[in-house]
Amino acid sequence: MGSASAQVDEREVEFSAIRAQGAGGQNVNKVSSAVHLRFDIPASSLPDGVKERLLALRDSRITQEGVLVLKAQTHRSQDMNRADALARLQELVDSVAVAPRVRRATKPTYGSKQRRLEGKSQRSAIKQLRGPLKD
Repeated sequence: MGSASAQVDEREVEFSAIRAQGAGGQNVNKVSSAVHLRFDIPASSLPDGVKERLLALRDSRITQEGVLVLKAQTHRSQDMNRADALARLQELVDSVAVAPRVRRATKPTYGSKQRRLEGKSQRSAIKQLRGPLKD
């Protein structure tokens, strides 16, 4: 679905292994299977438009310096968490890869105006019929 031009280069991604949180018994206490992914958006090789749209996202995972930090800890193996984090990063980049279409304001058509007025008069008639009955 994503265009090839907005492909994340794995060499620009920095991984660090950390211990996962939550349940998992001894495994979670001993093994650093969770992964922190750091991706420096301004320094990346992504097209400028994609970078701008990524930085414009109101996302708490993007720091003031424009570094995206993702944490992956759903899997038991570090490799799977690494792949998961990378896939999530690519998904985020793909979501802003295509520029949104510019909306140009247009005048309402004659037909749409007529339909609106027709609806208003019908509503008015319904409300006229409410209220006290006249003899």
